[in-house]
Amino acid sequence: MSDDIHGDVHGDVSVDELRLSDELAGAGAIAASADIAEYALWLGDDALILSQQLGAWISNAPELEEDVALGNIALDLLGHARSLLRYAGSVDGRSEDDLAYFRDEPEFRCAWIVEQPNGDFAQTIARQFIVATYMFELYSALRGSTDETFAAIAEKALKEVDYHRDHAVQWVLRLAGGTEESRTRIVRAFGDVWPYVEELFRDEPLIDRLGDAAVRPSSLRAGVDGVIDTVFAEAELSTPAVAASSAGGRHGAHATPLGHLLAEMQVLARRHPGATW
Repeated sequence: MSDDIHGDVHGDVSVDELRLSDELAGAGAIAASADIAEYALWLGDDALILSQQLGAWISNAPELEEDVALGNIALDLLGHARSLLRYAGSVDGRSEDDLAYFRDEPEFRCAWIVEQPNGDFAQTIARQFIVATYMFELYSALRGSTDETFAAIAEKALKEVDYHRDHAVQWVLRLAGGTEESRTRIVRAFGDVWPYVEELFRDEPLIDRLGDAAVRPSSLRAGVDGVIDTVFAEAELSTPAVAASSAGGRHGAHATPLGHLLAEMQVLARRHPGATW
């Protein structure tokens, strides 16, 4: 996160990401209210955990180009997380590093879909396609937020998640239209991640309290479904017939994989608090 302690995402956040984080949520910014901070955690934790997941593919992707592509997407998401977590921390004086490395599992507010294991490459692509499509619709709408910080973060993030979505779409089509093995794997992957899609669009009382500062999750469903339907039609895929999970990530109830991921992500900062190099 900061220059003092880094997690497992390889590489450095770009100068633009650092500048955005500093400008939008630095010392001169207006502190977030408790509800604004909670919403910032929703979005920031989604980006942080997905970034950590994608970073694990560096040196493990099926092609060298994918090492680079997934690494860059991970760094984009890390930049979004930095801005959002720093804004969230302004309510009580915690830094982005405090929120990333020194919260326990029940304090995270990420959706279950980003917590799901990477699995094989098809599993990662299926998850990425759903989440990137959701994030594109989310940030498109959030640009109109009455909260200036959210609107500015969304404006910057949208340009990047547009690429994230396109990257995932191309891989869905490639895997579905490739070999019998690749098609079998992408079909299975969508079946595995589908139970966690519904949580992304679940309205919560927090949204009612925030009004026009936030985006109502249910309002994003039509746009996301439209993209999914179009891509599935081209790929000749069917919507999985599986029941929705009772996921409660927005309330701090998480699936088992998050604990393992946090243990790996946080171990260095917790073992050597305040370390610099």
